[in-house]
Amino acid sequence: MDQKSTSFPPKLRLLKPEEFKRVFAKPERSSDKYFTVLAATSTLAHPRLGLAIAKKSVKRAVDRNRIKRSARESFRLQQHEISSLDFVVMARREAAIENSKVLQASLDKHWLRLVKRCAPSS
Repeated sequence: MDQKSTSFPPKLRLLKPEEFKRVFAKPERSSDKYFTVLAATSTLAHPRLGLAIAKKSVKRAVDRNRIKRSARESFRLQQHEISSLDFVVMARREAAIENSKVLQASLDKHWLRLVKRCAPSS
């Protein structure tokens, strides 16, 4: 593995309601049958991740936790290819019955798609 850290410290997380509201206010969206991912540009030099996995969509806590683990793992591995964006991941009902590898592959596509859309055009 290269020298870059692949950890997921608190500085890479959206923690406060104001941070989530800023992303929800003017997001760039990416959706598929498992997730809706919102992205907004940030003034920070690193990307951040927020998770909004609703009980209404994913009933069982074990499923919500598995989805959150998959999202954090995918983000952790891709964080160095992602520019300074804030992301909020929302799961759909179908994510509860899919395995973690498929969920991570889906999220990897979302990160790349949103980075391309949010990149400053020159």
